[in-house]
Amino acid sequence: MSLSYLRTVPVLRSFDEVKAREFYCGFLGFTVDWEHRYELDLPLYMQVSRAGINLHISEHHGDATPGSAVRFEVKGLEAFHAELLAKSYKNMRPGIERQEYGAWEVCVIDPAGNKLIFCEYDEGRKAGDSR
Repeated sequence: MSLSYLRTVPVLRSFDEVKAREFYCGFLGFTVDWEHRYELDLPLYMQVSRAGINLHISEHHGDATPGSAVRFEVKGLEAFHAELLAKSYKNMRPGIERQEYGAWEVCVIDPAGNKLIFCEYDEGRKAGDSR
C-alpha cells in the first residue's frame, strides 16, 4: 500500500486555557471540535477549526514550541480582516499587508507567542511562484 496524504494539523503550544479560547474562538472565530484531559486538573489538548483549517492547541510541555509560525493560504482575506477589526479585540488589531511576492497577509500572534499568517495570493499566482 502506498502512502496517501490526508491533511496537516499543526500543534500549537498554549499556557492559559482562558486566553487561548478567547483568542482562537472569540477573536479568530474558530470552533472547539473536541478537547481532552487525562484528568480534570491536567493540561488541556483541544482541536479548533474554521473553514477547513484544523489546529491542535496543547498545554502539554513538549508538544510544541512557543513562538512557532504557521501560514494558511486562504480566499476572502479582506473580509476576514474586516471581521477581526470589527471585534475590537483588546490585544490585537492586525493590519493587512501587501507582500512583494504577490500576496496579501494578515498576521496575528496568539497569547503563547505563536504567529498565524493568513495569506491570499493574487489571481494566477500561488505559493512558491517566482514570477
